[in-house]
Amino acid sequence: MPAMLLLIMRFFRSIWSGLKDPEFRGLFILVVLIIVTGTWFYHVQEGWSWLDALYFTVITLTTVGYGDFSPATPGGKIFTMIYILLGLGILSSFIVMMAQHSQNRQPRLLDKLRASRKDKGEENSE
Repeated sequence: MPAMLLLIMRFFRSIWSGLKDPEFRGLFILVVLIIVTGTWFYHVQEGWSWLDALYFTVITLTTVGYGDFSPATPGGKIFTMIYILLGLGILSSFIVMMAQHSQNRQPRLLDKLRASRKDKGEENSE
């Protein structure tokens, strides 16, 4: 359980630090926008509850697709085809950029750890 909490904290910390980069911030806004757009569309077009529409949006964009929901209207089907193509590109770009930001942060953390160990080693040798 603590490992999961640590993972979640690291995820949000990566997003927070990534928001300082304009390119990252733009992709983040696009991800939020595409999730909100999909949720709104399925709520209006398919008549699903907000939770069901959000659920379908997330499982569609993450390619999980349990099959418990599917668009019934022709407009919903056409939107879903376009939505998957656009959404997957945006979401995968965001995930790649998040991984790059996470990797860029790790060397700084390692440098800080090494510096603190070096400082402790100097204190012990005196």
